[in-house]
Amino acid sequence: MSKKRHPDIIYRFKGNPVITMDDLSFRASDICNAGAVKIDDTYLLLVTIESLKGHKSLYLARSTNGFDFEVEDAPFMKYAEDKAFKKYEENGIMDGRITPFEDTYYITYIAESHYGDRIGLARTDDFESVTRLGFVSEVDTKGGTLFPEKINGRYARLERPLSGGRIWISYSDDLVYWGGSEAILSPRPGYWDSHRVGDAVPPIRVKDGRWLLIYYGIKDTSAGPLFRIGAVFLDSDDPARVVSRTNVPILSPRKDYERVGDVTNLIFSCGAILEDEKLLLYYGASDSCICLGTTAIDDIYQECAKSEGEF
Repeated sequence: MSKKRHPDIIYRFKGNPVITMDDLSFRASDICNAGAVKIDDTYLLLVTIESLKGHKSLYLARSTNGFDFEVEDAPFMKYAEDKAFKKYEENGIMDGRITPFEDTYYITYIAESHYGDRIGLARTDDFESVTRLGFVSEVDTKGGTLFPEKINGRYARLERPLSGGRIWISYSDDLVYWGGSEAILSPRPGYWDSHRVGDAVPPIRVKDGRWLLIYYGIKDTSAGPLFRIGAVFLDSDDPARVVSRTNVPILSPRKDYERVGDVTNLIFSCGAILEDEKLLLYYGASDSCICLGTTAIDDIYQECAKSEGEF
């Protein structure tokens, strides 16, 4: 008798969700999507929380074990008051992603306004204060996952423009002006990611040198869009080249807290931590809570290898 296949290779933490509205000291409309980093012995999340007025801000949550989190009372980043940023962040900021880079941390985020969505870039050395560096994308662009090291002497990032629903890579000498853009991952007709794909977690360098990219895919159904998580490995020297890609999702909405909420049937991630060849994936579920899933990097390798050359 053949062994029964587990439906997801990301294993849910038994105590999920790890952050809910009940963990906040204030009232809010919803909570979703968290960037993640581990600094010394502290697990730190940058969580998107929407106020009762509908403005989104980024809040810090800290933990010593990776699953018992305390959310700070005040936002770490909220829509700007500075004139240069204010009108482009009038509806709030969301989807903060953290990239450790040398001796600092870069934060990319999505700025929302009636002008459209843009990727913003900020920097912090200590998560006590933060400096905005500017907007680094064209309008109607989301994602914005920064590589944690330079590629051939240049900064590199991934992004997802609205048109086409694809993941692109771009390069910069100074983090301000970006170019050399190239589409690297597209939706696949008929597959689980047939409508749109987007970069989720900042790329992670794994032990064989390749880049692991956790991405999200959307498939339109009669019940509405279905958001799931997949993985690709990018070439170590040329991350515009996809080496392998999962033909099936590595995490799908199955639990009630993933299927019922402000946005149904949605799993979305902005952050993961690599710890002893194990991936800790922090993900938002139904735009209503934050959850944790784990898996071995080797399991992702094996799943991607099944589809090598088929994408």
